[in-house]
Amino acid sequence: MLALHLPADIEQRLNTLAEKTGRSTTSYAQEAIELHLTDLEDASMATDRLATTSKRWTQAELEAGVDLES
Repeated sequence: MLALHLPADIEQRLNTLAEKTGRSTTSYAQEAIELHLTDLEDASMATDRLATTSKRWTQAELEAGVDLES
């Protein structure tokens, strides 16, 4: 269970959209959080990978089909 307080303008926009479309405000909030959370997780993973010193391949090497296990 999550409870959050939205700024009045965002809450109004959300309510207006929900009324126009017949969807619940909860469904829109869940969708927005899920989409943004995926982006945040991707960014975190990219940051973590850049912080490691593991082998990296160039685009040309990948296109040439190098053995990624070596």
